[in-house]
Amino acid sequence: MPRPHRLRAPFRALVATACTAVLGAGLLAGAGTATADQNAAPKAAEAQAGSRVVGYFTEWGVYGRNYHVKNVETSGSANKLTHINYAFGNVQGGKCTMGDAYAATDKAYSADQSVDGVADTWDQPLRGNFNQLRKLKKKHPNLKVLWSFGGWTWSGGFTEAAKNPQAFAQSCYDLVENSKWADVFDGIDIDWEYPNACGLSCDTSGRAAYKNLMSAVRAKFGSNNLVTAAIPADASSGGKIDAADYAGAAQYVDWYNPMTYDFFGAWDAKGPTAPHSPLSSYTGIPKAEYHSQATIAKLKGMGIPSDKLLLGIGFYGRGWTGVTQKAPGGTATGPAQGTYEQGIDDYKVLKTKCPANGTVGGTAYAHCGTNWWSYDTPATIAGKMNYKNQQGLGGTFFWELSGDTTNGELIKAIN
Repeated sequence: MPRPHRLRAPFRALVATACTAVLGAGLLAGAGTATADQNAAPKAAEAQAGSRVVGYFTEWGVYGRNYHVKNVETSGSANKLTHINYAFGNVQGGKCTMGDAYAATDKAYSADQSVDGVADTWDQPLRGNFNQLRKLKKKHPNLKVLWSFGGWTWSGGFTEAAKNPQAFAQSCYDLVENSKWADVFDGIDIDWEYPNACGLSCDTSGRAAYKNLMSAVRAKFGSNNLVTAAIPADASSGGKIDAADYAGAAQYVDWYNPMTYDFFGAWDAKGPTAPHSPLSSYTGIPKAEYHSQATIAKLKGMGIPSDKLLLGIGFYGRGWTGVTQKAPGGTATGPAQGTYEQGIDDYKVLKTKCPANGTVGGTAYAHCGTNWWSYDTPATIAGKMNYKNQQGLGGTFFWELSGDTTNGELIKAIN
């Protein structure tokens, strides 16, 4: 069965000048101001602001990666998570739809693969990831699960959804609250890449479309369900944050997940090399506002409350090959080869394959042979957590669980 190629939440950084030009300067007008209607926000989240730890679980990870819900338990991650974002549901015909139904609801698990050691039977009403998540929640009663829709590959359907937000919201509610798995999910996460801007495809719905869609989702899901959203991290003037009314929509979400990773990567095949998730600026950074502190400062400056912003961490690295310079800023000949695709690899692989030997902008980089990689380590995550606490942010989220070690090194650093 074909699966989404690269849903690694954002590209997050930035497809390009050409896409922006398609939209025109008028569509990238300035940001709105967060409204005062905080009563629209739900009260369902048990985790206190600042302590939320949200990890993405990828639906397709059960195949080549051989990463299952049981691994969340055996790694010790389940004890440290407050929320799981299940990625991804699709958006088709302006509605929420299933992603891979086999992985989600049908795949049978043997006793040794199952969270609770009990094998699935042929006639049970629900199998797959959803049933395993149900078992994980039984072991961890405070753990919440949200179904995330969209992602890099499946965001094209949001353009049609924006034409009838109420119908979109109804379709999402009907799917998430399906009687077979309603107890599995505690809400919905919207990962639209990107409203009124370009990702894999370009959207021209207008600045108001995002606020209108999130308003409809909140109205349908009510105050007893969580509603969250992944949003862009591009803090440059006229960039992706400016393209939609994220401030106006903030009243409808429990929190935002600004995707503060993938600022730089081997889509710029010849470099210059730069860390994909810098916390702060540094001398020689290729684009001045492509770092987490600029993202958070811009969103807070728009009036979005600090406790509605989570800091994004990547459990993976991005890299180039043909690099002779150890420090950032070197030239390259193309993307370094990763385990599953070029230019990207998991932390659990890179920590041994190309150990970090430098830091810049609050994150780590590694030069080994002619390969140059950047990724976060337990030490740099600790620094990011200090920043998160100083800023009074609502917590941390990360992409994604299978990138960590079998004993959960990175999630331990978050905690």
